[in-house]
Amino acid sequence: MKLKKLGRTDIDVTEICLGTMTWGVQNTEADAHSQIDYALDAGINFMDTAEVYAIPSSADTYGKTESYIGTWFKKTGKRDKFVLASKISGGGNSWIRNGTRPDRKTVREAVEGSLKRLQTDYIDLYQIHYAARGHYHFGSAWQYAPQNQDKSQVVAQIEEALHGLGDMVKEGKIRHIGLSNETAWGIGQWLKLSERDDLPRVASVQNEYSLIQRVFDLDLAELSHHEDVGLLAYSSLASGVLTGKYLDGKMPAGTRGAIQPGGLWRNNEYSAPAVKAYIDLARKHGLDVAQMAIAFALTRPFLTSVIIGATSMEQLKTDIWASQITLSPELLKEIDAIYRKYPRPL
Repeated sequence: MKLKKLGRTDIDVTEICLGTMTWGVQNTEADAHSQIDYALDAGINFMDTAEVYAIPSSADTYGKTESYIGTWFKKTGKRDKFVLASKISGGGNSWIRNGTRPDRKTVREAVEGSLKRLQTDYIDLYQIHYAARGHYHFGSAWQYAPQNQDKSQVVAQIEEALHGLGDMVKEGKIRHIGLSNETAWGIGQWLKLSERDDLPRVASVQNEYSLIQRVFDLDLAELSHHEDVGLLAYSSLASGVLTGKYLDGKMPAGTRGAIQPGGLWRNNEYSAPAVKAYIDLARKHGLDVAQMAIAFALTRPFLTSVIIGATSMEQLKTDIWASQITLSPELLKEIDAIYRKYPRPL
């Protein structure tokens, strides 16, 4: 398993990161522990979670995923085998601190809550789950309206949250900080404020990246290159849409689409032709389309790690061992041709 440097830190992480958000809804605690065991045996040293998990999120499932990880740490005593990442909610969920946005007080509350559930003394990478001011992620690109943001309020909120994260680093409760579902401008503000006030520097950003969602190729890629803020790519299979299991109106029982009605926005009339084209391309080259999609993400120069998520051991193995696949120059050119035809299907 290849290792990549996490930003400008002294931490090396595997290019495959074990995602966890299904643990507590689609997966049991025993499933979660089995996935962690397999990932560790496969050479993975990086695991990502969040206080809001499991997904679909609710008051009943809040914190459940972190708790499952915590029981594995307690049972095995192998906390030191993983670089552990978690996240604070960006606000808006009424059952999480009354929906408040991250600030100095709530950062402390969130970190200390996560530490308790995770049964650990520290978190290696602690991330802001999504921009509190609004953003174009989670299918919101077509309604994105940054002109409606309050300029002074936005910067003040970032500054307040950054100071809270700085407190946690000083106390040894977190080692490094990261962002998630952010924009190039937003990351720039965090970097500027950290340099101005001698506060922790953003090491990474966790944004969506897949064959049908390549926003990161543009301004974010430039920022990543010059500022050493690597991408932790999530939904590289577009929540399973790229596998084709939802094509032609299909809705397999137990899948993300079946348990979260209306939540599978990646499956639509615009994405379907692109998905079919990528499936045909994978078949032409004798590849599993899921492995082709993950292998493609791993070729990107800004990529630090691909976060995989699986509801079965079979899926987990498929995703992990995509890291051993090398895509030919010919195949990459054909991917580019499909992308040119379907550049923004989400």
